[in-house]
Amino acid sequence: MSNRRKFIKNVAGLGASLSLFATLPLRAKEKRAARRPLILCSRGEEWAEKVLRPGWNVLEAGGDILDAVEKSAQVTELDPEDQSVGFGGLPNENGVVQLDASFMDGRTHNCGSVGALENIKTPSSVARLVMERTDHIHLVGEGARQFARAHGFKEENLLTDQSRKMWLRWKENLSEKDDWLPPKDGDYELDKRPTGTINILALDAKGDLAGCTTTSGLFGKLPGRIGDSPIIGAGLYVDNEVGAAGATGRGEEILRTCGSFFVVEQMRAGKSPREACEALCRRIVKINGGADKVDFNDKIVAINKDGEAGCAAIRGRKDRPPQAAIITAAGVKIIEGSYLIETS
Repeated sequence: MSNRRKFIKNVAGLGASLSLFATLPLRAKEKRAARRPLILCSRGEEWAEKVLRPGWNVLEAGGDILDAVEKSAQVTELDPEDQSVGFGGLPNENGVVQLDASFMDGRTHNCGSVGALENIKTPSSVARLVMERTDHIHLVGEGARQFARAHGFKEENLLTDQSRKMWLRWKENLSEKDDWLPPKDGDYELDKRPTGTINILALDAKGDLAGCTTTSGLFGKLPGRIGDSPIIGAGLYVDNEVGAAGATGRGEEILRTCGSFFVVEQMRAGKSPREACEALCRRIVKINGGADKVDFNDKIVAINKDGEAGCAAIRGRKDRPPQAAIITAAGVKIIEGSYLIETS
């Protein structure tokens, strides 16, 4: 088993060292002092302090970077008022909450993830255990649930009353031809299907990187649907030589562009975190046939080895550009990113 794990690590390290843009020069090392430590979350002002402070307290006390990332990821997972992650997450079309999460350690390129996990509030913690306590990377569905139970996780109903009512309203308004009748204020229209994900990326004082992405996925998804969040290289990628990236939004687009891996490779080729995120947005728009064909959104966040952070989105507004938040020794700071398509 130890030899097999060693082989997997060596292969992962080899793959990480091969750049998709090998003909381009590597990013020059900054002469200035690195901005370390740093934690980024993919959400803006409303969540910044609440999410980032617990992880920062771990780093500030000299704790391990994985503990810091996990601590911050758990904030939204355990909050029943947040309907996009963990407890209280929005369910699939059958009214069942199925959670996805991934975890990656830049120091070793070890990674772990869970998909379609039911009845466990903190999929980020289960994903970390898959990384640390198994010879696998992905566990899904019933297998992921059994693994969590074996490690002492308590099973609970993740569907809060608030999420249940939202799901019921969606079912009742989905079609005027089915047997579900809407409430009196129903109009048989669904303006949008909510999505929600959070990325946590961290850089410690030693220059090591780690990250986590966690989500309840697309509201009303087909049971068993797996988005980008638990897929290494799509919803999350971390390379200790370069940086880390994570994605939120329409997962299918991130999956078919290997989004987070693409962003890290763009940074390896010399782009700043924001420029690398912009490059992915342009690629997604291009493969969809242009801006007039894009009716969805993706947001990407990234940090590099030098402690620079950035974000970009496909769609945005002048009064509401994409945001991320970072915390350093100087405190919490909101980062405003760029976008390609202006929305009303």
